[in-house]
Amino acid sequence: MSGRFFPHAGFLQFSITLGDTAANVRKAGELLQRLNPAADSLIVLPELWASGFDYPRAGELAEKTPVLLAKLQEFAARYSIFLGGSMIAAGNGADGEPGLFNTFFLVGPEGIAGLYRKQHLFGLWEEDRFFSRGGCPGPITTPLGRIGALVCYDLRFPETARRQCFAGAKLIVVSAQWPRVRLDHWRILLRARAVENQVFIAACNSCGVTGEHELGGHSMVIGPDGTVLTGAGAGEEALAAGLPGADLDRLRSRFCPVADRPYQKNDRDKIISMAALRERLAPVRDQGSRIAFTNGCFDILHSGHAAYLERARKTADCLVVGLNSDASVRRIKGGGRPVNDQTARARVLAALGCVDFVVLFDEDTPITLIRAILPDVLVKGADWPEDEIVGAPEVKKAGGRVVRIAFEHDLSTTAVIHRIQSLGSTGRGENNKP
Repeated sequence: MSGRFFPHAGFLQFSITLGDTAANVRKAGELLQRLNPAADSLIVLPELWASGFDYPRAGELAEKTPVLLAKLQEFAARYSIFLGGSMIAAGNGADGEPGLFNTFFLVGPEGIAGLYRKQHLFGLWEEDRFFSRGGCPGPITTPLGRIGALVCYDLRFPETARRQCFAGAKLIVVSAQWPRVRLDHWRILLRARAVENQVFIAACNSCGVTGEHELGGHSMVIGPDGTVLTGAGAGEEALAAGLPGADLDRLRSRFCPVADRPYQKNDRDKIISMAALRERLAPVRDQGSRIAFTNGCFDILHSGHAAYLERARKTADCLVVGLNSDASVRRIKGGGRPVNDQTARARVLAALGCVDFVVLFDEDTPITLIRAILPDVLVKGADWPEDEIVGAPEVKKAGGRVVRIAFEHDLSTTAVIHRIQSLGSTGRGENNKP
């Protein structure tokens, strides 16, 4: 492995005292003293190690996080190590909205090295009612290499780990409160993430009973070939293992799955008829996925459109875009529009990663389409009052909700067209170069 890398990784597995930050800090300090880790080690703590899932006091506990981070830095400086674990932290999401996040912090002797916000909130424990979902993360860069991070339920989503490994992480740390009833899944998934990405895994789970949940323990450090380098049982333990970087280099020199990332989609397949859309959405809805819908002309797609559609996709698990046909656009916008025909507009929309399906409609409004699919989330621009949004009553009556999104950029297709015309009239067009 080129350059310096963490020579050891380990964990502090303990039973979290719900809401008692002082008791949990003492326990972490005692286990660190018992472990006496080697310099430059990376030691992982459980998910929400300082408080547990004390939802009623989440806001109050978030205010204590800066003090807790200072305590972790003190521990890190004392042993010349890095410590990582998740805590409740306030912040602004990718959409700028404030919220509370289940946040993994990596702290070294000099302070916070980086953070990762939990991507997948565990609805069975009502986590999504109290915390906001984290944005798309990159690996955390440290003086000893890049590391990926996962928080508990994130472990079930292989793409979350793969994304960070593709960006250079060769060690993934996992901070968890994984229940004893699904302990087999914990063991299987940890080894799978190690093997499929050929990376080291350092995973810390809580143990004992915290609140209403009996947790599974069995924290472990795993090699890139799936070998368990060290592992705990069901009780409190503090363990660490050496990370033989040569093993990783040797495995990846033969073949490297994480480097193999071909683009296998055909984006044209996203453009479908209304009948085909209903058929494609049926299994998506049956598995419990939420469907979002928005619509527009999307003539001369610009950055405002892209930002709007990205935020629309984040409201649900799947985004359907209703696209006005050429005839519909002409009736709404008048002569000379659209600039791009419906085939071209649909193809460009389909190429956006945030868009799952594109369906054309000929009417002036998408009400027929909305009634046909009854999305869980109906998305429209914030310039539209909710009582004027087509389909809003139908969606809400079916149990869905309406989300109004402000455009991040002061742009419009009409303004873009006028700008192009202005450039042409002043002789600055492509064909009028001096």
